[in-house]
Amino acid sequence: MRTDSSSGTLPAREHLPAGDAGTPVLDVVIPVYNEEKDLEPCVLRLHDHLRRTFPYAFRITVADNASTDATPAVAARLGAEIAEVSHFRLEQKGRGRALRAVWSASEAPILAYMDVDLSTDLNALLPLVAPLISGHSDLAIGSRLARSSRVVRGPKREFISRAYNLILRGSLQARFSDAQCGFKAIRRDVAQVLLPLVEDTGWFFDTEMLVLAERAGLRIHEVPVDWVDDPDSTVHIVRTATEDLKGVWRVGKALASGSLSLDRLARPFGDDPRDRDIKDVPKGLARQLVGFCVVGGLSTLFYLLLYSAFRQFSGSQIANALALLVSAVANTAANRRLTFGVRGRGGAVRHQAQGLVVFGIGLALTSGSLAALNAASSEPAHSTELAVLIAANLAATVLRFLLFRAWVFPDRRDGAVDGPAATGGPTGRPTGHPAGRSTVVASHTPAPGTSPGPSPAPPHPTGAVPEYAAHPGHPEQPPLPRRQAAPAQGLRPGRPYDSTEPGDKR
Repeated sequence: MRTDSSSGTLPAREHLPAGDAGTPVLDVVIPVYNEEKDLEPCVLRLHDHLRRTFPYAFRITVADNASTDATPAVAARLGAEIAEVSHFRLEQKGRGRALRAVWSASEAPILAYMDVDLSTDLNALLPLVAPLISGHSDLAIGSRLARSSRVVRGPKREFISRAYNLILRGSLQARFSDAQCGFKAIRRDVAQVLLPLVEDTGWFFDTEMLVLAERAGLRIHEVPVDWVDDPDSTVHIVRTATEDLKGVWRVGKALASGSLSLDRLARPFGDDPRDRDIKDVPKGLARQLVGFCVVGGLSTLFYLLLYSAFRQFSGSQIANALALLVSAVANTAANRRLTFGVRGRGGAVRHQAQGLVVFGIGLALTSGSLAALNAASSEPAHSTELAVLIAANLAATVLRFLLFRAWVFPDRRDGAVDGPAATGGPTGRPTGHPAGRSTVVASHTPAPGTSPGPSPAPPHPTGAVPEYAAHPGHPEQPPLPRRQAAPAQGLRPGRPYDSTEPGDKR
């Protein structure tokens, strides 16, 4: 693991015809290995579909994964006959390796890939890339497991696919529905920063990319697809499943240890509507309530255990005071870190002092309840004491949350942070980099009326990774501006993709 830092009277759905828009906006990669029979029908069908339906210029890139049959010759012939088709030759196998190489060298603002068998209905291609062109999303995937998807495949593959996605949800907390569908797209500016973090070069490449993107807060758009299984698929299911499970373990371990610097994928502050100040709407209230309730429940159990222990050798008032004091210190520390996201030692003493004031209020409530109980009954049962204390603690809990939120751990709008770490504000979000967004590099012409962004990084040779990709915080690490719509107007015609360099065997 790199540690730098998808019967009625209505007619069939049809696309409206679209004309040529100039320089390629979309680059569709078809990774192949020994596909001499299926390659030409696939490319011709895809080219015809894009020519008739896609409203922007496009390119189809055949990524030859070290084929040993006539696949390279077929790809070269198609590239010579069709202006929008190019081919890319790699001498090593691995679908992830092929996608990384082509995507890293492509200058198209939208990058996609699909399997050569074209199991996915091509009518889903425009919905797949439209959110990326508009700037709404960072990645897009086809999903065979969505409710509106129509899928034809055998029970064995159906079981394996669903079981794999359940594993991802249970182990890596993945929220996307279908990691393995060979129908995905990504914005080039996002790919430039995300791909150096992805280690796998085989079939797990897709899953690793999606998990890291989701953990970094990038927006993943899912498109329900119509999909028909290819009975002649050459994928080795057992070997692929084994490698995928190893990848799940590796990525899970890296995420748990914090060795992946996903903060590099943070968008500028304000790009997320959740970062905007909306009048009279508290920020992070729901999350804080959940955290406070969890901490409060554990603290109550801890308090009751302490009270029962102290009650063995002291009176009820002393036992209550001692148990409440110890649990209050633990409760304040837990809420400081987990509920309100304050890190570092700075301000910890002040927070504990304020927490003790809140403790005093809780002590008054619980002690008053015990006093009232003792006044009503000279020798109340232990279970009755506990019941009264629980009711008093519930009342004190509501007041404690309000005081914690408004006084002890206020929501500082200016981004001030307690503690030398200064890595998270009171809500636990990095200052200037809100959680759940991405950092992208502008790779296309800015929209009219806007200032141009940073110049795109030049394509790197196959397999090469820029220096900043291996060193977090490197001064050449490009910042990512807000998503912008891919250009559709004023594009200059471009020649077919050709990035051949001396010594390159493409």
